[in-house]
Amino acid sequence: MRIIYGVDVGGSGVKGAPVDVDAGKLTRRRTRVPTPQPSTPDAVFDVIAELVAGEVWEGPLGVAIPVVVTNGVARSAANVDPAWIGTDVRAALSERCGRAVVVLNDADAAGMAEMRFGAGRGRRGVVIVLTFGTGVGSAVFADGKLVPNTEFGHLTFRGKDAESLIAARLVEENDVSLKKWGGRVRSYLDGLCRVFSPTLIVFGGGISARFDDFAKLIEVDCEVVPATLRNQAGIVGAALAAVATE
Repeated sequence: MRIIYGVDVGGSGVKGAPVDVDAGKLTRRRTRVPTPQPSTPDAVFDVIAELVAGEVWEGPLGVAIPVVVTNGVARSAANVDPAWIGTDVRAALSERCGRAVVVLNDADAAGMAEMRFGAGRGRRGVVIVLTFGTGVGSAVFADGKLVPNTEFGHLTFRGKDAESLIAARLVEENDVSLKKWGGRVRSYLDGLCRVFSPTLIVFGGGISARFDDFAKLIEVDCEVVPATLRNQAGIVGAALAAVATE
């Protein structure tokens, strides 16, 4: 059993836990701290440093963040403070935490976990993993290989940024009924199916726990299944990414 610590930074919470990367499971219950507001890089880095303080493991720290990441540098900031753009997250966190850090997009991390241990395991062709929460994240795999930083939540949908109409927070905050939201999501998924011809869409995020309540509302010409790792996927994927870089 090999243990790596994984951190998943979201729009509302920063979650962390040690992960058995051979089994794809947390070795203990995750720790969750509300995302600082404003969610500046330094404020979030402080939270991450607190999460890992006193933890013991060998290898890098894996961190998933809700931005486009290239070579450890944040290139977008849709649901976090704009100060993230241009920040060398890998270098700053490595200095703060005193160890090597691997940084990747949060939806990519969740997708890696689902493809290795969850609903996408063993699936070939094009698989799209979507995470519905504060925003909408996406991870795309072609025959098991990740195409990073796809950001399908920011496609134009009905003349607007897609996540402004289909993020799960709209239902969770009672701004939109489940039926109306489901209709929007079905149209959105239908567009993805027509463009990418996926063999599978994995529906993730906390709202996937209610999948049976809205499954009929989002039926499209493609297999759609709920994620199996749910709110642990980002943590597990962050840890997997850390191992993959060694």
